[in-house]
Amino acid sequence: MTAGYGETVELLRHPVTAGVTRDLTWRRAQLRALRALVVEHEDELTRAVVADVGKPALEVRLTELSFVVQEIDTLLANLARWTAPRRVALPATHLPGSAAVHLVPKGVVLIIGPWNYPVQLVLAPLAGALAAGNTVVVKPSEHTPTVAALLAELVGRHLPADAVQVVTGGIPETTALLRERWDHIFFTGSSAVGRVVMRAAAEHLTPVTLELGGKSPTFVDGTVDPDLAARRIAWGKFTNAGQSCVAPDYVMVTPDAREGLVAALDDAIADFFGDDPSASADLGRIVNDHHHARLVELVGASGGVVTTGGGHDVDDGHYLAPTVLTGVAHDSPVMTEEIFGPVLPVVEVADARAAVDLVNARPRPLALYVFSDDAATRRLFEERTTSGGLAHGVPLIHLAVPGLPFGGVGESGMGRYLGRASIDELSHHRSVLSKPLRPDTLAAIYPPHPTWKASMIRGVMAPLGRGLRASEVPARVARSVRGVSSRLRGVG
Repeated sequence: MTAGYGETVELLRHPVTAGVTRDLTWRRAQLRALRALVVEHEDELTRAVVADVGKPALEVRLTELSFVVQEIDTLLANLARWTAPRRVALPATHLPGSAAVHLVPKGVVLIIGPWNYPVQLVLAPLAGALAAGNTVVVKPSEHTPTVAALLAELVGRHLPADAVQVVTGGIPETTALLRERWDHIFFTGSSAVGRVVMRAAAEHLTPVTLELGGKSPTFVDGTVDPDLAARRIAWGKFTNAGQSCVAPDYVMVTPDAREGLVAALDDAIADFFGDDPSASADLGRIVNDHHHARLVELVGASGGVVTTGGGHDVDDGHYLAPTVLTGVAHDSPVMTEEIFGPVLPVVEVADARAAVDLVNARPRPLALYVFSDDAATRRLFEERTTSGGLAHGVPLIHLAVPGLPFGGVGESGMGRYLGRASIDELSHHRSVLSKPLRPDTLAAIYPPHPTWKASMIRGVMAPLGRGLRASEVPARVARSVRGVSSRLRGVG
């Protein structure tokens, strides 16, 4: 049986309770050390991801390492401004005084990472946690053992042991970690495991960030250039061999655009990966036997027509060709289960409203992509649907905009992170009020409450009938205070 991690948690808790991590100098030092870890070991990290996940080396640089460095640089550039106390105006009845919201470290954070982006989706949340002044235990995925072992080594080399610890292993280790009392848990993975994490967090009333997945839909109508739309959809879908939580999961297309889009998707795949995608250096592989078999079964059970792709070879690094399916039923497994692979169903919908109804009939997605040049159609999706993110004309890249928080809703997750959102998510927002003892304006409401004082209180406080306009409040307070000032003279 795996031992507990209580000593590890206490080691990490000490710098927080001692106030060490509140110092922005400490936070900057950890962020710079994390940046050096990525920059100085780019080649080793790249080789580890390629070995475990099978994605192209350039893709590792683009979607993992550069992403993390940009996130760290954004946090460093804005740390003082984003962590500064946020002043809050006091109502006239509370003056004199001041109020502010202080962002303070939550404490010790547990980050449980996934296998599909084993560097990005561990180190980007880690950067946010450190920027917010927390200490962290990182648990990389057991499905990427090379990356996990390398991260454990590099973190131990670059960051202090009382700031960040890496725990490797599988389900027993994760289960043991979840028994401990954390101040926040950050999990990226499937909805099924997310429920397990949330149940464990409930035992200690621990707040959680759950970055899950689901089926991110894409809508295409006849107002857009089918070739350009197809190239962007194909790029978003087949990056990391479709193993992205925000990859377009299925395409809803109107009748006037269907034929052109399907043909354009086939052309885009050929342009990107050649006549034999298995020989392309730019196409990733499926992570393991289990997921490869699951995807092959999904294609076989779809009941649809394979317009391109369909080829697979488990012995070729778990190869599965970029595959487009048409004619699938809305209730087929490929349309009800998260695909998480290079398989793209294309279903016909009557119009944008029918597409909106289809989206709303399913769990709320992590991302929603709309390809339409019609302003009313774009507005319809903005106003009538709910999703973690919504992007017009392009998939994926909303994650790389530092000012846009990233997160899901409902089945696709809870909480937000990246950039300022990470600091907000991983800080406790403490309300701080300061009011001088003199003059003691509260004497006006201390008991007992004779008639004159009751009258004054009614005059100062917001009436239950017509509300006061903001411009009326100071004058009303001043009149009421003047009327009773002689009675309160000398009190307090």
